[in-house]
Amino acid sequence: MRANHPKESDMPTIRVELLEGRTPEQKKNLVQALTQAVVDTLGSKPESVDVLLFDIQRADWATGGVLWSERK
Repeated sequence: MRANHPKESDMPTIRVELLEGRTPEQKKNLVQALTQAVVDTLGSKPESVDVLLFDIQRADWATGGVLWSERK
């Protein structure tokens, strides 16, 4: 198999961490878009692409030293 072609056993996995609050429809659209991007970019089959979504509570995520739960 040539180096620029994926092997049958290749199973790209994408981990996405999001602040809680996205709707199921938004998540569905994100998963579809990410899967298509992998198919287009890596040549993977859609059924081999795994997307893992992790909802993070605002009290468990900070940016710039400030918890998102404390932002106004």
